[in-house]
Amino acid sequence: MRRTIWVVIAGFGIAMLSISGFAFAKDGPPPIPVAEVTGVINPLTADYLVRAIDEAEREGAPALVIRVDTPGGLDSAMRTMVQAVLGSRVPVIVYVAPSGARAASAGLFLAMSAHIAAMAPGTNIGAAHPVSLGGQPSDPTMTDKVVSDSAAYMRSLAETRGRNKDWGERAVRESVSASSSEALTLGIIEIVADDLPSLLRAVDGRTVKTAAGTIRLATAGSETVDLPMNPIEQLLHIITDPDIALVLLSIGTVGILAELYHPGMFFPGIGGVISLVLAWVALGSLPTNWAGAGLLMLGFFLFVVEAHNPTVGAFAGLGAISFVLGAMLLFRPIGSVSPSAAAIDLNPLAVIAVGAGIVAFTLIVLRAVQRIRKQPALSGSQTLMGRLATAVGNLNPRGQVRLGGEDWTADTTGRSLLDGETVRVVGISGVILRVEPVSDPPVLLSPHSVARPAPSTESGTTRREG
Repeated sequence: MRRTIWVVIAGFGIAMLSISGFAFAKDGPPPIPVAEVTGVINPLTADYLVRAIDEAEREGAPALVIRVDTPGGLDSAMRTMVQAVLGSRVPVIVYVAPSGARAASAGLFLAMSAHIAAMAPGTNIGAAHPVSLGGQPSDPTMTDKVVSDSAAYMRSLAETRGRNKDWGERAVRESVSASSSEALTLGIIEIVADDLPSLLRAVDGRTVKTAAGTIRLATAGSETVDLPMNPIEQLLHIITDPDIALVLLSIGTVGILAELYHPGMFFPGIGGVISLVLAWVALGSLPTNWAGAGLLMLGFFLFVVEAHNPTVGAFAGLGAISFVLGAMLLFRPIGSVSPSAAAIDLNPLAVIAVGAGIVAFTLIVLRAVQRIRKQPALSGSQTLMGRLATAVGNLNPRGQVRLGGEDWTADTTGRSLLDGETVRVVGISGVILRVEPVSDPPVLLSPHSVARPAPSTESGTTRREG
């Protein structure tokens, strides 16, 4: 058994290692790894990209392709990614794809830092005007400082890669965007490619300057291999979806409330704690408006008040309003602080579904639990009052009755009881039940009790013997 466990652990470890890296062909040049940066950019995304660059360098890959589709993200995570790309010893190609994708806010900074920037037809890039994180009030002086710093950072990246620095600054100050064809004409990107093979053919033979020196790309006909997130990164990436974060926060709160109202079930409490921890991890990785989070907590508090003090749904209604407003503001920034933050909107259907579920839980489950808790506690003996039992043998006045599959000693309060007769428990004295019959006594006929014929009469006279 122990050996089997170690084999399973070893197999899991090998699988994790194989998933975290990418495979190379035994013969021929190494393939080109392709990493994916999708969704909101956060510290998890930054760590994943740094790992991808490290693995590409360690394996001697001819280049690293980063396929991008992002609305933006955290400024600190964006700068970590940009620094990793600028310091890469392997040529980094940022490819905004597939058709319909975008590289907005932080995605624009990432594209500007790449050795080669490319886009698929039907994509767009830009819109890096500052927005705030955490619902902080807008301070014009602070906004000007942040915008100026971000514009200078954008110009320096564009100058380093020989791209249009004036347009880059406008993207920060005026939030302008460009389509793939416009970006190519304006000198924001180098290539428009329909797919990955077309991209590799287009960059073949180009010369780029990396941290290791000048490198001439030889990518035509090269094989590619996906470099995905490992299972832990994938899990964390899933929970950082704004809708998932809201659901986890709601499930966690409901689980904790259920455990507090009905201690001892464990599963709601444990599940609630896990969900809350994951939710706060997600919120810490997203541009969260903490005023919105406060409204969510106020909504949960009002739900608890409604459960304790039923008011025809008044507190539940106010809680629902607070919850919806909090959800709408949860990722809705106020003011201007970060130029790389994403514009995040929750799915209205998710907000409505979660809010309705919490209201139903409050009005139905918590109220029911509250009513039960307010009822006087019944002892074990009190629960026997009024129950029906069956006489086991005659009771005259004491005997045995069967109740719930168990035999009890019982005294009858009235007449004697016969075997098999149904009785009702009307009292308890220690461990002896007091019972009474639930019906009239049965009529029993004696073998000697035979009906005698009535005296005969003739013509209305009685015959007498003298």
